[in-house]
Amino acid sequence: MLALAPAGVAVAETPPSFTISDPRITESSGLQASRQHPGVYWTHNDQDTAPNLYAIDGASGETLATITLAGVAGRDLEAISAGPEGDLYVGDIGDNYDGGWDEVWIYRLPEPAELADATVTPTVYPVRYDDGPRDAEALMVHPETGRVYIVSKKRDGGAALYAGPAALTDAGANVFERVADIDQWVTDGAFSPDGTRLLLRGYLSARMYRWDAETGLPEPLSRRVIPPGGQLQGESVTFTPDGATLMFGAEGAASSVDPVELRGELLPESAAPDEDGENEEVDAAGDPSEGNGGDAAEDEGDDDVTISAGLATTLVVGALIVLGVRRLLRGAKGG
Repeated sequence: MLALAPAGVAVAETPPSFTISDPRITESSGLQASRQHPGVYWTHNDQDTAPNLYAIDGASGETLATITLAGVAGRDLEAISAGPEGDLYVGDIGDNYDGGWDEVWIYRLPEPAELADATVTPTVYPVRYDDGPRDAEALMVHPETGRVYIVSKKRDGGAALYAGPAALTDAGANVFERVADIDQWVTDGAFSPDGTRLLLRGYLSARMYRWDAETGLPEPLSRRVIPPGGQLQGESVTFTPDGATLMFGAEGAASSVDPVELRGELLPESAAPDEDGENEEVDAAGDPSEGNGGDAAEDEGDDDVTISAGLATTLVVGALIVLGVRRLLRGAKGG
């Protein structure tokens, strides 16, 4: 549905929250807004009996199609991203042993033109890091250059942004080079559709970066994005196709996906108002009381999210308990 901004420019309304209803999806770890099917989101489980992608209706939360990836390991799927040609890139890049696996993989497949159950054999790209193995949960494909990036997970021990080769190959290992330190925990990331913003999220917080097209490096913005409340184990994020809203997902059965509307410098350049106050593509500065989305934080002079000490303690303790249980369960499964 479209609304009219004050200047008469047609803009997309903030999408609603939805709950993933498929009982097979218990560890939704990646999220990507469809390029071909409006209002549809692709997701996948963290670990699964089969490496499946699920097309989810952003209105009802129901699964519209299941794509099974044939001939791949599906060891620890953590991320999904769309390339400039419309292909889907799936990151089998998780490492429950904190850098115990020398090689991980990226799977590439065309986004289906029709939403129907299917089995697809993707192109497989082996991946290694120039400074040794590590755990990672964020994979992003730049929408203009097509270069693939990975961000390692843990802040302690040196989370970092890694850049892949200009073109991936399936004939041998693709060495990803460490290009920037990242001072946060990272469970997922996403480029804006125009490639001018990079959002990296952790369990309880998120940060927006301005993407420098010349250097291919991120510049942290002073204002901070606050993920939706109640997502104790925040795992995934994607931009809506207009770039004006972030959709945040969480792990767990019947998990929610919730919007956060962007404002000010957090908006991608293609979605920001022009000098006359009108929008080049979309106006995301409407009444915050309208729609179902939360608002991006705009903290004056402080780039940290401010919450009460009691709430902070509760969230941190809860997250540690969840992480501990997950690690024990995965250790028991041996993966």
